[in-house]
Amino acid sequence: MSAPDIAELEEQERRLVLPRFTHDDAWALGTLLVELARERGAPVAVDIRRGGQQLFHAALPGSTPDNDAWIDRKRRVVERYGCSSLLVGTRFRAKGTTFEESSRLDPDTYAAHGGAFPVTVEGAGVIGTVVVSGLPQLDDHAMVVEALTHFLTP
Repeated sequence: MSAPDIAELEEQERRLVLPRFTHDDAWALGTLLVELARERGAPVAVDIRRGGQQLFHAALPGSTPDNDAWIDRKRRVVERYGCSSLLVGTRFRAKGTTFEESSRLDPDTYAAHGGAFPVTVEGAGVIGTVVVSGLPQLDDHAMVVEALTHFLTP
């Protein structure tokens, strides 16, 4: 899988905007992610939050406590920058540097690696996060994008 460029990542965020995001929506999206992961035998953890509240969390066989730590670090990047963790890391690399070298943020607290995506609601902006951890970062990101795309398809 080739890494998406900045334009593609920004297009994903423009396209994947929800009309609303309720507790039931978080459950449905989380369940969809778990189903995708199970179909693929993916050893991931999934986390969905709205504001400061965790609305969904699941750890599939093969995932570890390290995945939860990665979830927290990637989620904080989305909360700070308002865009996907992969996009943040890609923007730093496009400038010839890395997030770790140039963000001035503690890498034990923040990780600009793929897998965390903003939950954006029409008229409200970014209101939460959906995160997958356990696969290579491009695959974590792709799984979230696939699930959100499917979730938005009537």
